[in-house]
Amino acid sequence: MPAPTTASAAAPVNPRSRVLVASLIGTTIEFYDFYIYATAAVLVFPSLFFPGSDPTTALLSSFAVFGAAMVARPIGAVFFGHLGDRLGRKKTLVVSLLTMGVATFLIGVLPTYAQAGWVATALLVVMRLAQGFALGGEWSGAALVATENAPRGKRALYGTFPQLGAPLGFIIGNGLFLVIGALLPSTAGADPTQPSDAFVDWGWRIPFLFSAVMVAIGLWVRSRLVESAVFAKTRESGRVRKLPLATVVRGHWRQLVLGTFIMLATYVLFYLMTTFSLSYGRTAKDAAVPGLGYSYTTFVLMMIFGVLFFAVFTLVSGPLADRYGRRTTLLWITAAIVVFGLVWVPLIGLGTLGVVLWLVLGFTLMGMTFGPMGALLPELFPTSVRYTGSGISYNVSSILGAAVAPFIAVALWDAGDGSPWLVGVYLSAMAVLTLTALLLGKETKDVSLDDGETADVADAVPGDTPAPAPR
Repeated sequence: MPAPTTASAAAPVNPRSRVLVASLIGTTIEFYDFYIYATAAVLVFPSLFFPGSDPTTALLSSFAVFGAAMVARPIGAVFFGHLGDRLGRKKTLVVSLLTMGVATFLIGVLPTYAQAGWVATALLVVMRLAQGFALGGEWSGAALVATENAPRGKRALYGTFPQLGAPLGFIIGNGLFLVIGALLPSTAGADPTQPSDAFVDWGWRIPFLFSAVMVAIGLWVRSRLVESAVFAKTRESGRVRKLPLATVVRGHWRQLVLGTFIMLATYVLFYLMTTFSLSYGRTAKDAAVPGLGYSYTTFVLMMIFGVLFFAVFTLVSGPLADRYGRRTTLLWITAAIVVFGLVWVPLIGLGTLGVVLWLVLGFTLMGMTFGPMGALLPELFPTSVRYTGSGISYNVSSILGAAVAPFIAVALWDAGDGSPWLVGVYLSAMAVLTLTALLLGKETKDVSLDDGETADVADAVPGDTPAPAPR
């Protein structure tokens, strides 16, 4: 093996604390932005941007715009993956975070349908697509920052830190909505399942505007990063590909497909436990499609309690995946998701205690299945196409899982006459597909992120020559 170059040996190294904070803070902000949209999509967007429809149709329209962002995510994965595999992880992460922050802030100043008609709805769609485009490049870059800088034997643990941004973003976003709701209470005699007039008029905008503060902090943290030694070595040796998308599609298509379906159950569970459950939990029991009838404040507090388990078990999953392997850990967890989908209606039928147990179990499984993905998906691909490959798998799965999950769930909820048993069956069926993908895949625990480079030249497609090494 050739000795490392002087440049590589002298290259600055990211302190472990900086790696963990930088990978965590960006995904926290990104998920915060996504969660506040999801919450607003349930609480106020149906009436503000889709008036004139019956409540179910307006909610489905709002969820359709929510899902539209998932369609933009693979496009963002290709765009930011190209930048990340060509120019480096740091610059790309800064651009993706800035794009997300600007789009979220602008949602907070949009006119409503009553003020601008269909133009308001169109602008909401555009901003939502921009959010999805940005998130398409965020996750894979954050996961690479964590895993490419991880010490030996702790890659899955480090990979859980960008994943931890999901529960933290949820708690911050929904906690802020709760504070605003408490400061803007409904008038006496108002429906407790509905937000106050002041919240609908202007209160919902505050979380979107506050995103600018969080983005500024995130940009400062990420600006202090240096490139990982793994990527720096690839760039210095001239193995950076001019067309990483072509290389990954032609040379690593099997990993793309397996990675996409390995993420499927995670995405479906994720959005059922957040977006759908919020709608189901706060819909009145005497509605046309009955729900659980909790007030918004009560149910969100119950959800936040469940999300605490999401956070804890995201971190717990890392050491387990490092010790027993990513594939073995996920096989057991995905099998548990299959069972969970079949028993959640009996749990809900037990009353408030059963609803809390449903949320706790669902979010616990969410943490256990989401945590190892931060290491597994990047480990499927060599360094020169890792940003592109892991990003495409992660975000194409968002279309198959997250984009349609809330929409399908509402339709199945309606078809079940108010009972979500069909929603649970849907979750179980998607988990079976993930089990199949895991069984067809291989364990990546002992894969060396450097060793993957030997495959780059062999897997390169005609015309995709290495980009010139930097001078």
